[in-house]
Amino acid sequence: MAIKHWLEQDRPREKLLARGPGALADSELLAIFICKGVKGTNAIESARKLLELHGPLRRLMDMDANALKELPALGPASACKMVAALELASRHLLAQLERGESMCDPGTAGRYFKQRLRSRPQEVFAALFLDTRNRTLAYEELFSGTIDAATVYPREVVRRALLHNAAAVIVSHNHPSGNAEPSAADRQMTAQLQQALTLVGVRLLDHVVVGDGLPVSMAERGWLKPKLSFDD
Repeated sequence: MAIKHWLEQDRPREKLLARGPGALADSELLAIFICKGVKGTNAIESARKLLELHGPLRRLMDMDANALKELPALGPASACKMVAALELASRHLLAQLERGESMCDPGTAGRYFKQRLRSRPQEVFAALFLDTRNRTLAYEELFSGTIDAATVYPREVVRRALLHNAAAVIVSHNHPSGNAEPSAADRQMTAQLQQALTLVGVRLLDHVVVGDGLPVSMAERGWLKPKLSFDD
């Protein structure tokens, strides 16, 4: 049955307007970008098939526009809209930082790092350098490596922090495997980095590990010693 014949509260656009985007399933969100389903199916059925063959959603959305436009039910117009929507989300997060908004909680940093790092095919280690009020001075990607490892040099993080005259730093790296659980090596490196930054009077507020689900905050787990607060 065509979506236009569904009850109004069940149609993706109407549901989004009434209940917000969080109420929609992945297939319903994707259907909004599909002008019409492939022959014999509606947009939601086509979206479900796309996710079944090319999903999960993250894998599908990691494709560039040229790859997306070749998939059934999408085409150039829908592919460009999807890629543009992702870029708008990324720029929205970046704009918050550029306005000088304070990184007042681990979740804010986690959302930003996830947007920047989740789709990267190799490990990337990045840092947000903050002023005394936890406002962003700079974002830098400092190290990158193989699919499962990136070598981090604490002295380079210290050097960049001093260059930016930073009072605090939040660091992050991604796990391309999708498992955001920090390894023993991650925790050891974090302790070494905190020690090095402390020697020059710079606070390490958090180390965020990005995977498929929610980012893992080492600060929230109490693994930064002595424990440092975003409100310090």
